[in-house]
Amino acid sequence: MKKTMIAAVAILGLAGAGIGAATLLPQNSDERVQQNPAILQTASFAVENMTCATCPITVRRAMEGVAGVEDVTIDYEAKTAIARFDPAQTTTTAIAAASTDAGYPATLAASAL
Repeated sequence: MKKTMIAAVAILGLAGAGIGAATLLPQNSDERVQQNPAILQTASFAVENMTCATCPITVRRAMEGVAGVEDVTIDYEAKTAIARFDPAQTTTTAIAAASTDAGYPATLAASAL
């Protein structure tokens, strides 16, 4: 009986340690660090070649793949993309180039803080 009790306590202790360690690790390595909204800039891009419903997905993924880009909103009808980004980490030129490299040429339309 004593051995059973010791084994049960040991198993519970190890399980608790595993749970504790798991909570210290990031749950998703793709999680983005939230930027301070005060330092983020917004830029609008005119995007060419968007001809179907899946094109905006490709453009958004390409632009969001640039380090420093927080999020991208695509307007398929207007053929535009609006990106929020950290100017300390990237430029509007790099964001436009990512879309262009994906097959959707983008040019800076307007930029605001």
